[in-house]
Amino acid sequence: MQKNIPTKQAISLAFALRKRGVHLITEHYDGHKTIDIFIPKARLYIEIDGLQHYTNPEQFIADLKRDHYSDDEKFFTKHISNQLIETHLEEITEAIYQIVKGQ
Repeated sequence: MQKNIPTKQAISLAFALRKRGVHLITEHYDGHKTIDIFIPKARLYIEIDGLQHYTNPEQFIADLKRDHYSDDEKFFTKHISNQLIETHLEEITEAIYQIVKGQ
């Protein structure tokens, strides 16, 4: 299996979450797919997506199928666009932190 390299946006979010003390795993392989950020405590997968995930029909369907697999495994998947990470990193980080803190 080829090792995936995190995107700059995934690295930014992971770093910001780790600064708040959130335990996470980047580029986690769940036996079916590689997840950008996995937060075990919250059973949360975070996928940082480029524009093609929202505009390419084939990619859109593939993502829905991947999310369905995660649902069956009792994990939640949150998709966040690269653009949102670039423009709202602190707000997104705080929202995720509050969710994890509440677990």
